[in-house]
Amino acid sequence: MFNRFYRVFMLATVALISFSAHAVDASNSTDIEIDRTNPYTMVEAVSQKTFARFKQDKQLIKDNPDHLKVIVTEELMPYVDYKYASYKVLGQYLRDTSKDERTRFVDAFRGYLISTYAQAFTEYTDQTVQFSPEENFSDEKMVRVNVRIIEKGRPEIKLQFRARRLKDDTWKAFDLVAEGVSLLSSKQSEITNLVRQKGIEPVIEMLIERTATHIDLNANEQAN
Repeated sequence: MFNRFYRVFMLATVALISFSAHAVDASNSTDIEIDRTNPYTMVEAVSQKTFARFKQDKQLIKDNPDHLKVIVTEELMPYVDYKYASYKVLGQYLRDTSKDERTRFVDAFRGYLISTYAQAFTEYTDQTVQFSPEENFSDEKMVRVNVRIIEKGRPEIKLQFRARRLKDDTWKAFDLVAEGVSLLSSKQSEITNLVRQKGIEPVIEMLIERTATHIDLNANEQAN
């Protein structure tokens, strides 16, 4: 059901991790200030801080791989507008849900994103990541942060992190586009079809079930 979603999200997480691996110095300090008013520097700073935490907690991760979910929750999710993304993927069916259903769907979708990001951490290899130069965003409500993932012997991967300006003039990421494929657009089509066929409750249950899956550090080796 969610394989396509997982692969696209994995690319984004690998981009964050890869950039950070080259950007964080030997001190592995997590005391990195993040400017929420600049979407371009925010994406880079979040990636640096996340990988610094990843390296700092290496033994904790080895002892308990699910600790990756803690790192994602604390370092990444504060900068992801998961509520906006949740509403977008529900599309036309949002207005047919009750307040309780919307709340539970948002919580389930957030948990699924955390689990997906955490598992993607286990896929890290030594890619090179290049961020495009910052553009003028003073009058913009939404921006695209362009990223190129370069790996020897493989085609270049192009990503775009989409971020939106909030009412307080800070920014959060809400979508990514991988090789022209929008995460929200693809998930909206899939989830609205499921909601139409089965109702929202089974979709919530599927998301919760996926969230509960333990992180497998050897999943990539087993897949190969």
